[in-house]
Amino acid sequence: MSPLMIVLTVIYVIFCLFLIAVVLLQSGKSAGLSGAIAGGMDTFLSKNKAKTWDARLAKLTKWVAVAFMLLTLILWLFM
Repeated sequence: MSPLMIVLTVIYVIFCLFLIAVVLLQSGKSAGLSGAIAGGMDTFLSKNKAKTWDARLAKLTKWVAVAFMLLTLILWLFM
């Protein structure tokens, strides 16, 4: 196994763990019974979603997932 392959594999494992952590840190779409009763009602908090922690985590999840897929393709090409 070449040194480049070892480095890419270590980075891949770090991305795997980071992606798992980011997904687990997100809250669910319907937060318990109040989410089931209220449905998709527009509230003041949902209008300012771009500024919340959950919105940042969702955006971070997308970028980490794209990087994870690209790294998977790169590793596949080197195999």
